[in-house]
Amino acid sequence: MTGLQYDISGIGGDTGAALLSLLPEIADRAAETEEARRLPADLAQKMAAAGAFNLSKPSSLGGLQLPPLEFMQLIETIAEADASAGWCAMIAVTSTLGAAYLDETPAKDIFGPDDVITGGVFAPMGKAEDMGDHYLLSGQWQWGSGSANCSWLGGGAMITRDGELQKFDNGAPYHRMLFFPVSEVAFIDSWHVAGMKGTGSGDFSVENIKVPKDRSVSFIADRPRDSGALYKFPLFGLLALGVSSVALGNARAALEEIRLLAINKKTPGGGRSMAQRATVQADIARATAQLGGAFSFLEDAVGKSWKEAQGNGDISAEARANLRLACAHATEASAEVCKIAYTLGGGGAVYSISSLQRRFRDAHVATQHIATAPAVFELAGRVLLDQPVDMAML
Repeated sequence: MTGLQYDISGIGGDTGAALLSLLPEIADRAAETEEARRLPADLAQKMAAAGAFNLSKPSSLGGLQLPPLEFMQLIETIAEADASAGWCAMIAVTSTLGAAYLDETPAKDIFGPDDVITGGVFAPMGKAEDMGDHYLLSGQWQWGSGSANCSWLGGGAMITRDGELQKFDNGAPYHRMLFFPVSEVAFIDSWHVAGMKGTGSGDFSVENIKVPKDRSVSFIADRPRDSGALYKFPLFGLLALGVSSVALGNARAALEEIRLLAINKKTPGGGRSMAQRATVQADIARATAQLGGAFSFLEDAVGKSWKEAQGNGDISAEARANLRLACAHATEASAEVCKIAYTLGGGGAVYSISSLQRRFRDAHVATQHIATAPAVFELAGRVLLDQPVDMAML
C-alpha cells in the first residue's frame, strides 16, 4: 500500500497503527475475499483485534468513540486496501451506535467484548409482537453485510400489539431495531451480485424468537443514554458518511493504480507511455480534481456538523442536509472516477482478475445504498429551498 490519503498511525491510540500494519494483508487478500463472497473469518478477527469495529462504540464500553472525521479517515483507508473490507468495517462500526441507546447491562452483554463483531439492518423488514416484557420477533432482512462474522445482529421491525400495528405520535408506523445472538439466526445464501462481492451481504432471518425489550432501540423516538457529542451527530448522517468513505477510499485506490499504470505502460505500436498522451493527461487531471473536490466538500460538511454536535443544541437542518448532500456527491463522484480509471485501463480492465474492474463494480454498488442514493439530492434540495422536510430522514 502506497500513497494513502491520510496518516492514520496516530488515530485511536494503537488502532490506527495496528490497522496500518494490516492493510497489506487486506489488499493482498482482496481477490480471495471476493471469491469467498464474504470477509474471511480469520481476517475479520484480525481486524477486530486491531480495533477496526470499535471506532464509534462508547468509551464507557471500551470503545474509541472517535470524532466522525477520524472515523471517516480510518474507513477510507481500509477501503483503499479493499472496498469490501472497508464496507464490512463500516457496517460493524455503525451498528455499535445502538450501544449508546441501550441500558448499561444489555449494552455490555452485546457490545462489551473488545473483539466483538456486530452488524444488522435498520430497515424494518421484521415484525415484532409486543408481549409485555419482550417482543416475539420474526423476519427476513436483506443486505446483512458482514453478518457471517458477527456474534450479534440487529434487525428493524414493525411493532404490533394484539396483531395491530403501533404508530408514532405523527401517525407513522412504529418500528424499533432489535438485537439478537447469531445462534438464533438462519443465514440465506442470496449474495450473488456484481459488486461488493466480498461483503457477504446476504439475507438472514429469525422466526418467533423472544427478544427482551431492553435489547431494542428506536433511533427516532428514543434519546441516547450516552450524552457524548458523537451520539448527537445525525444517525443517518453517520451511515451516509460510512458509505461515502468507502466509496472515496475505493476511488482513490483506482485513481492511484491508473496513474501508475499510465506512467509505466507503453502504447501498443507507438513506444510512448500512456502518460505522454494528452487525452490521458487531461482525464487524470480532471479525475484528480473531481475526487479532491469531493474529499474537501465532505470534510467541510463533517466539520460543520461536528461543531454543532459539540454545542448545547441540536444540529440544524442546514448542517444535516449539507452533510447528506456531501456524502451523496462524494459517492457519485467516486463512481465517476472509477469509471475513468476503468476506461483508461483498456482491454486489460475487462478481465475479472483486474482490480480496476473490481473497483468499478464496487463503486457502482455504493451509489445504490439508500443513504447515498440519488433521492438524497431531493432531500437536501428541499432544505436548500426552504421546503418542509421529514427531519427523521436527515
